[in-house]
Amino acid sequence: MSQVSLNGDWTLTSPTHPTICIPMTIPGDNYQALYHANIIADPYQGVNEKDVQWVKECDWHLSHTFYLSQQELNASSLLLNLSRLDTLADVFINGELVLHSTNMFQQHHINIKPFIELGKNIISIHFSRVDKEGEQRAETLPMPIPWAVGNNKVPHMNLIRKTQCHSGWDWGICLLVSGIYDPVYIDVIENITLLSAQTEQIWHKNSVEVNVTINHDPIADHEITVTFGEQIQMTTTSKTGITAVSFNITEPELWWPAGYGEQPLYSLHVDLNNQTISKKIGLRELELNNKNDHIGSAMEFVINGFPINSKGANWIPMDAMPSRESEARYRELLGSAKDANMNMIRVWGGGQYESDMFYNICDELGLMVWQDMMFACSLYPSTDAFINEVEPEIRQQIQRLKDHPSIVIWCGDNEVIGAIGWYDESKNNKTTYTVNYDRLNRNIAKWIAEEDPSRRFWTSSPCNGDMDFGDAWHNDNRGDMHFWDVWHSGKSFDAYLDIKPRFCSEFGFQSWPSFAEVKTFVPEQDWNVTSPTFEAHQKNGRGNSIITEMFTRYFRFPSSFEKMLYLSQVQQAIAIKTGCEYWRAISPICRGMLYWQLNDNWPVSSWSSIEYSGRWKQLHYHAKRFFAPTYLPFEISNNEVRIRAVNDCRNENHIDGTVYWMDFNGEILKQWSINYSIEPDGNDVIWSLSHEKYQDCANNSFFFVDAFVNGEQIQNTWFANQRLKQLTLKKANVEIVQEGASITLRTDNPAFFVHLEHDGKGRFSDSSFTLLPENPVTITYIGDDLETLTNTLRVYDLSNSY
Repeated sequence: MSQVSLNGDWTLTSPTHPTICIPMTIPGDNYQALYHANIIADPYQGVNEKDVQWVKECDWHLSHTFYLSQQELNASSLLLNLSRLDTLADVFINGELVLHSTNMFQQHHINIKPFIELGKNIISIHFSRVDKEGEQRAETLPMPIPWAVGNNKVPHMNLIRKTQCHSGWDWGICLLVSGIYDPVYIDVIENITLLSAQTEQIWHKNSVEVNVTINHDPIADHEITVTFGEQIQMTTTSKTGITAVSFNITEPELWWPAGYGEQPLYSLHVDLNNQTISKKIGLRELELNNKNDHIGSAMEFVINGFPINSKGANWIPMDAMPSRESEARYRELLGSAKDANMNMIRVWGGGQYESDMFYNICDELGLMVWQDMMFACSLYPSTDAFINEVEPEIRQQIQRLKDHPSIVIWCGDNEVIGAIGWYDESKNNKTTYTVNYDRLNRNIAKWIAEEDPSRRFWTSSPCNGDMDFGDAWHNDNRGDMHFWDVWHSGKSFDAYLDIKPRFCSEFGFQSWPSFAEVKTFVPEQDWNVTSPTFEAHQKNGRGNSIITEMFTRYFRFPSSFEKMLYLSQVQQAIAIKTGCEYWRAISPICRGMLYWQLNDNWPVSSWSSIEYSGRWKQLHYHAKRFFAPTYLPFEISNNEVRIRAVNDCRNENHIDGTVYWMDFNGEILKQWSINYSIEPDGNDVIWSLSHEKYQDCANNSFFFVDAFVNGEQIQNTWFANQRLKQLTLKKANVEIVQEGASITLRTDNPAFFVHLEHDGKGRFSDSSFTLLPENPVTITYIGDDLETLTNTLRVYDLSNSY
């Protein structure tokens, strides 16, 4: 089989603005094309967002000329492949309508041979306004279906099968993009079409049977070659259109989540009539344990028979302009997740089913994927028309994704159960809207079960469990939990210590971007947290107020705009570390923590730990420490402070180190040695000290543990008084010596949250750490912009922030 690529240069026009006729690259989106043509300014800069909203109020047309030979026209069929076609689109070949699409999550394979001519052909796609379509659909519904007013800037986007955050979110710009975000091509089919190949794993004691089901045109007696690993089988097609082969793998190499083992992937190749499907398959057993226990019920992923502590973050679409997606950026973001000792990513339901690149990289890196279906924070119809629109989406996406070993759960939606209690319409008629929810959700569950019985379907996130529509924002004894009391309800950080979630799949605290990031989108005259530009890049109505008010609880107020940015990231890191450290300390009660959120889709104030540029915030450096496979969290009880050893490994680990009690002059008040072996999946107290021993020095001392596990250094700092503004910190004079990519730091007094920053690309081997007198620390710059590093290197610490 040959393919004809339709990628590259297309032409973008608009019947609303007849003078616009510009090039557009496919895959890509219309906003990026308009920006490149200098018709709009960069939407991410300054306050430009408001000036580009006219784009959504237009229809847009795309066209492309391609050529086919007589040999290609002799094929039995010419299949046009379209996916991530966004969103209301009529597709024409040589003026003939071949597709009317209303769902950007559906995949399309259309035989366009009847419409093709020898030589020159024209494909054109007409995109209609989704805002108008949303209004029209709302008027025809049997009852009002509330939309996410607090997030979406465009009404009724919940009625359109389009990425929900395209119309804005409380971290997201409103860009109602249109375009095609996956490659476009024509398959030239000679005799028979190879449609798909999917696998099923049947596990025995020391072996696994891998069944391969091949779907093709219902034509018999065509030869199929199937290769799995080093095994090859030959067979012929069946007139039913389904052909199956089976491979037995004895003593298979097992796929493990990051931190628990390696990620070997077996190659699968299916060849039929010059067509090939190739995949990488990870062999692993998967179970979701949510059995009842003495607390409520567990929420624990078990891989290859071993219980996993899931650690990671929530993923939003990489960019508000999909043209800017790339494999390099996927690798950078997901690589940064693994580098921070994460082993799970949750693909959030207000975004998109991600590209194949995303899941392939997760397979390679050992990042488990919690996969939401694309519904979030609104209510959704359960009319026949809506269900009929969603069914092919769900079936196609499950078929596309189910062979990825990284995917461990299918989840119905994000916070849609909870949304029933958010809106006046549903609060006042809860029974009707609950039935409406259940009708759609049960269909989603049925479709997924039919397409992939190997994984559990989880009703919603958060959810207390099957058939339990309880308050999973506050009930912590079962299911997965979203805990937002610290951010949205204004509770102090120690509220994280009041709950014992079985699995916390969302919790977060905002920070402002770094000074380096701010410089990329805010003009210098607006370097102020309440300037128009800065506020235009804060999409949470109370965000700046919450950050600032929390300063007054915990810190002495920062002395400048730059120090405010720095301190906001210290504060964010402390908030998330407080929760993660405690929840790790109570393992195995808590088996999962996924903070909100990993990434940004434009430069913005948000809950992310990685900025839009890819720069690590301080939180991400802390996550690398508090998500370490073997970690030493501090824990408070009624009468003592303790250090636990938590070992998220399949092997025993030995810990050698020292606990220091120091004052703020750097004098050691007392020290204790640690020499301890921690068993696999172990959690033991390895040190403790009664409150009465240190209480009198709470404001002028701190504790610091410095240990090694298998050659890896583990450090942790704990303040007896978490209100750091009350501590008698001494100003630290931090000396910086840079030699190429090596930076050595020394201090005269203990320095906390010592953070390195520069204006270029790249990150550091460590940052936002504790620096002690007599203990210089050498940090390595990881990047290739040494000149910018040398010219702009800045080092912050807490004592010099006020």
